[in-house]
Amino acid sequence: MRYRPLALLLLLAAAIAGPLVFSNPTITSIAVLTVIYAAAATAWNIFAGYTGYIALGHAVFFGIGAYALAIICQDWHVKSDFGPLFLLPVCGLIAGAISIPLGAIALRARSHTFVVITIAMFFIAQLLAYNLRGLTHGSSGLELPIPSWTFDVYNLPFYYTGLIILLLALGTSWWVRHSKYGLGLLAIRDDEERARGLGVKTGPSKLLAFVVSAFFVGMLGGLWAYYIESVFPNSGFTALFDVAVALMAFLGGLGTLAGPIIGALLLEPAQQYFASDRTLTTWYLVLYGALFLGVILLLPEGIVPTIRTRWARWRARRARTGAAASEPPQAERPKPVAAASGDGGDR
Repeated sequence: MRYRPLALLLLLAAAIAGPLVFSNPTITSIAVLTVIYAAAATAWNIFAGYTGYIALGHAVFFGIGAYALAIICQDWHVKSDFGPLFLLPVCGLIAGAISIPLGAIALRARSHTFVVITIAMFFIAQLLAYNLRGLTHGSSGLELPIPSWTFDVYNLPFYYTGLIILLLALGTSWWVRHSKYGLGLLAIRDDEERARGLGVKTGPSKLLAFVVSAFFVGMLGGLWAYYIESVFPNSGFTALFDVAVALMAFLGGLGTLAGPIIGALLLEPAQQYFASDRTLTTWYLVLYGALFLGVILLLPEGIVPTIRTRWARWRARRARTGAAASEPPQAERPKPVAAASGDGGDR
């Protein structure tokens, strides 16, 4: 525990210095996507991990953020370079505002019904992106400004912007986890009816977590669109995003702080490798689905909770072994002598 602040500072320093040390554009491009998905999984975990409501429709807010930035840049004639990056909070606010009525509707249901409603919201949003041609240009998509940065440093502004969003989402997740509000969310995850009986305002609490999660995902959608330099209905609203962030959170540990980040560090580089390999391009989605099933079956609690549990068991066994070794051996008590039977006794 006493070394945790030092370890966190070392990790932060490694995250900041990493793209400067490993400056290969291929590596930094993977790093940009990894930090975007790590932040998205952390934001998704603020809602799904703490409330227990598994949402598979956050691609709605990712796409809304992407289209919001593209439309704002076109209508406001925003110049390239850092201008669109400063508009990312606006994208998050737009996504958060739209998430309020959507969340109010979806959170009236629970369990599998809630999951189905979020999937339906995703498909509706994707169809709207195809059909609202006056706003989204349909299947033609929208173009974003092209930054004038040189090739050797092109990825760095996107990486550090994504890292800032990741740190903000992680700080928000930490606050939620250690606050009274977060205790209410965890109570909802354990037993919603009991939490309501204890005075937790379950409806507003769930909706607030939903909106906060959508806010961060909306900003990340805008960042991703600016990095890709375009957005289309099938790329801004993609089911792969929902599967990816859920798998990252489940793999690392749902409801933990470090779990979604660990999951993203493991899965996103692997996904980029599968997508770039021509022999695996047609199979990487199948491998992704198989990995999802494997995580659910073999690591249902995720990496972080599993390691934590095994570490606690190992320490407990070690403590018991040390206590047993330190106890002095007990002196043997003299055995009682059996009384003689027969006629040898006194009369």
